[in-house]
Amino acid sequence: MTVAGYANFTKTKTIGRNSTGYNDNIASNFRQWWQTNVDIKSLANAYFDTGRNITWNPNSYQNPTPIFWDNPYFQRYENYQNDQRNRFIGNASLNYKLNSWLDIYGRIAVDTYDEFQEERRAIGSVATDFGIGSGGGDYSTGRNPAGSGYSRKNISFSEFNYDLMLNYNKDLTNKLNLKGVVGFNIRRSSYQSIWAATNGGISIPGLYSLQNTASPLLAPIERDERIGVDGAYISSSLGYDNYLFLEGTLRRDHSSTLPSNNSAFYYPSLSTSFVFSEFVKPSWLTFGKVRLNYAEVGNSPGFDRVLDTYAVNTAFGAASASVKDTKNNPNLKPEKTQSIEAGLEVSMFKKRLGFDLSYYNSNSLDQIIPLRVTSSTGYLYQLINAGEISNKGVEFSVNGNPVKTQNFSWDVTVNWSKNKSKVVSLIDGIDNLQLGSFQGGVTINAQVGQPYGVIYGTDYTYLNGQRVVDDSNGQYIKTDTSDNIIGDANPDWIGGIYNKFTYKNFGLDFLIDIQKGGDIFSLDRYYGLATGLYDDTVFTNDLGNPVRNSLADGGGFINPGVNPDGSVNDTRIRADRYGAFGYRRGLPDSAFVYDASYVKLRQASISYSLSEKVLKNTFINGVTFSIIGTNLWIIHKNLPDADPESGLGAGNLQGYSTGSLPSTRDITFNAKFQF
Repeated sequence: MTVAGYANFTKTKTIGRNSTGYNDNIASNFRQWWQTNVDIKSLANAYFDTGRNITWNPNSYQNPTPIFWDNPYFQRYENYQNDQRNRFIGNASLNYKLNSWLDIYGRIAVDTYDEFQEERRAIGSVATDFGIGSGGGDYSTGRNPAGSGYSRKNISFSEFNYDLMLNYNKDLTNKLNLKGVVGFNIRRSSYQSIWAATNGGISIPGLYSLQNTASPLLAPIERDERIGVDGAYISSSLGYDNYLFLEGTLRRDHSSTLPSNNSAFYYPSLSTSFVFSEFVKPSWLTFGKVRLNYAEVGNSPGFDRVLDTYAVNTAFGAASASVKDTKNNPNLKPEKTQSIEAGLEVSMFKKRLGFDLSYYNSNSLDQIIPLRVTSSTGYLYQLINAGEISNKGVEFSVNGNPVKTQNFSWDVTVNWSKNKSKVVSLIDGIDNLQLGSFQGGVTINAQVGQPYGVIYGTDYTYLNGQRVVDDSNGQYIKTDTSDNIIGDANPDWIGGIYNKFTYKNFGLDFLIDIQKGGDIFSLDRYYGLATGLYDDTVFTNDLGNPVRNSLADGGGFINPGVNPDGSVNDTRIRADRYGAFGYRRGLPDSAFVYDASYVKLRQASISYSLSEKVLKNTFINGVTFSIIGTNLWIIHKNLPDADPESGLGAGNLQGYSTGSLPSTRDITFNAKFQF
């Protein structure tokens, strides 16, 4: 019998996380609207000397309060947030061997945390959306602008997993082996939160309390979510003479988030492999295997997606409730993904060289989609099962040991993969689903027949392949609609090169990451070019003069293209004014879409291990000291002034960047002791 356990407690306290997105984001200010002749130190002195929001963009001479952007020092020192989290992760397990081929294993695992969040806006700040809104799943939409405010949120989360597994591994004959597992899993998760905020600002400066609200408090947003999933599964692998294998699995899940009369679903898998190196044995071949797999995976919806519930309104005289923005679906089905994969694995020259090649094809069915409906129904969206998304791709990796001596070794691994996604179908009569909408009129979409996540926006108009220019003002004529595909966030391919060198007790390794292709829309460039922040708005024009000179002094520029009648454009545009290069002078959204390719030195480390001789008379088995660096160098990129990976983040909404923070270069020191 074996008993094991693990426990980890983490306490995190943070103050002053930077806002992301557009509003109240210092990075958006610096990247899009900053007045370049402003002395940042003067703003610092103005704040620290007075404690007031003295800024570079006042409403007017008579009204010095900020019109668009706060003094960045006032913003950081007054309008800050803070949060803290206490988290515990642990498990306890017991394994008992019933006989030589059968054992039973039980485990209890827990992940739980309590979190507290606060946000504050000081009196005198630029008014922006704050507090509790009127719509959206999290009530973050429809918020009223406020020049001050305070909000707090308490969160409690826990997830418990209870596992019981029967493991078997038995030789049926001298050549036939059967092994596998029969198991049960019970998962229980709960999430509770209370979010409350002042209404209409705060009354007393510097007192951040819900009681200091300027207007009556809105009803707090309370959530109490409990999800249960019970799973039963079996997995069996039959091996013949260590060269032929057949494996099958079947899992049944019962989920509390599905309709009670259709809450169970199954997903199987089947795989086979053949080790051909047991039959084909040239001197250079160490190992060779081909494999073929088929699998289905089910995914149940999140909490509160089946039955309609009401939103409780703030009571003004009498209690009331209203329907939510999204109509739920009492017939909701789980999402399902079907995939097939074929692969070839080869190792050669006594494992000095090897490769792994695989091809996959997966289809995701019955996607849970919030379909936009007419507001006359009382809702804005309705949840439905619809759609099919296909992903096909190739993955290839090569590993080698080019040099190996008694004291020196060089190992290298190269990875390359290419994925092609396609929206096969949505729902009858619908060929596009908008996934997200952003400033500039740009949207991220799932369009039938296109890759998942194409970027929509305005584009140039063309005549015989040439951009069309309005001869009356020299500006490009852009499309009247914003439903043009102007980009695709999906990369053409991604890859990596990992090298590891060892010399005696020293080690050096580094990883280079590569992405080829993919598109990203930059709102920073959309606005920042218009305000003249970027250096490509200052250059010598075709006349040999500074482009920002007046037209009378030989300044300005000519947009390449043709006029509507097909003649070459020769109308010069003024560049001595706001908006000459950005969104204001006829440039469509597609002008601000950039190639998201990059080459990065993702990680590098240097290590030294103490020799066995040094540790011979100690109770320590090994000691290694290392210095590790991550995100060390962007070797190449095509997106100006920002990291191509600094967009919106993971999930559906890729390909859009605004106010992105500079990437951090991290250096850590690590000491590893083995006992």
